Amino acid sequence: MTDDKKKRTKKAARELPAMQPMVAGIDIGATQHWVCGPPNEDGSPNVRVFGTTTSDLNALVAWLVARGVTSAAMESTSVYWIPLYELLESRGIQPVLVNARQFHNVPGRKTDFKDCQWLQQLHSCGLLRGSFRPSEAIARLRALQRQMTNLIAQRSLYVQWMQKSLDQMNVQVHRALADLSGKTGMAIVRAIVAGERDPARLAALRDTRCRKSVQEIARYLTGTWREEHLFNLQSTLALYDTIDQLISSYEAQLLQELQALQPADRQGQPCPRHPNAKKEKNTRARGDVQARTELFRFAGVDLTRIDGINAAAAQIILTEVGPNVSSFPSEKHFISWLRLCPRTPISGGKPLKKRPNTLGSNRIGGVLRMGALGLARSKTALGAAWRRTARHKGGAVAVFATARRLAVLVYRMLRFGQDYVDAGEQAYEARFEARRLASLHQTAASLGFTLVKDPMVAS
Repeated sequence: MTDDKKKRTKKAARELPAMQPMVAGIDIGATQHWVCGPPNEDGSPNVRVFGTTTSDLNALVAWLVARGVTSAAMESTSVYWIPLYELLESRGIQPVLVNARQFHNVPGRKTDFKDCQWLQQLHSCGLLRGSFRPSEAIARLRALQRQMTNLIAQRSLYVQWMQKSLDQMNVQVHRALADLSGKTGMAIVRAIVAGERDPARLAALRDTRCRKSVQEIARYLTGTWREEHLFNLQSTLALYDTIDQLISSYEAQLLQELQALQPADRQGQPCPRHPNAKKEKNTRARGDVQARTELFRFAGVDLTRIDGINAAAAQIILTEVGPNVSSFPSEKHFISWLRLCPRTPISGGKPLKKRPNTLGSNRIGGVLRMGALGLARSKTALGAAWRRTARHKGGAVAVFATARRLAVLVYRMLRFGQDYVDAGEQAYEARFEARRLASLHQTAASLGFTLVKDPMVAS
């Protein structure tokens, strides 16, 4: 073989075919973005660096448009990619958000100059998989919902601060009441801040639905009333009221955004009555009727019909992924994205050491796990499945497995419009016993035996 042929063979083996040549790779940074466009005519890399101000981003996109770029791959670095992603989307360039773990394990020195070229090469060969990102309208809802979730978590912290101040004064409201942030608890806290110290008068503020009597509550409300703790309680209550008002404004804004995204044929359409009268009553007691109705008009299905999912959980699901889940080809892809499938890496026929899977969404998965935990004692088919799994494999596995069942139901309802009807605990147990009996008959027949029911046991 001649030297020229050897060189040609070696070069051909090193190159990868470009399936989509007019693409770019962008290395995202906090102060500058390195951009690699399609190669120059002589094959040299076409790399430029831009700043991160709005004018710089406009110049970056204009440079890509001038070179006929149709798609651009970028790293998901913190939140620095979001302005550029939205700007590319608005200019007709398809952005592809890539997790850095997919392409960083390559030999050679890592630099921004080389990273953007490596991104462009892999993207042109079709070797990069973009992360899921909902449409612009759903992204707006998601931004509002996530910030409201942060505010709710902060409000819970303020409740803990108030309870700490009360405990330091030996005012044991948490023993007298199940929830300090409830109607009775907040009434007592506001009365204490206003100057009331009489335990009987404080206990008289109880709501009529409270299980304990005035006398039972009053015995826990005698405190030391130290000034520093009272001042802390007053300050924390002011913070609680401020953030509670902010949460109310976010709820109103979210409902307004949901109403704007509702199809014209579903605007004003009433939400069907829930088949579970108890859940319908709880929805009304929590004041979630309007939210449930607006979510139904937005999605076209009522996710709260699924046991374990209330209006708040349905709102998180729909604001994270939207009513259209066609981006996930099957329910298995959806479950994998939610990190609700067991990770079993295998190499050479042997299981590898499991590592935490940090890819995918955890907000919807967390909501579904909380919903699964609430089904532990419910007289439903899902509750019966939870208890049966818990008896054999433990509560943690039962929560995980039930959350996966909920994810399947959510996907089928959003993708195919399948309605959920609870079969009930007894129907689930009957189906399980029928499957178990069929399995026993099959096993006995394979061994040459025939099972016969004992009439004494049956009676």
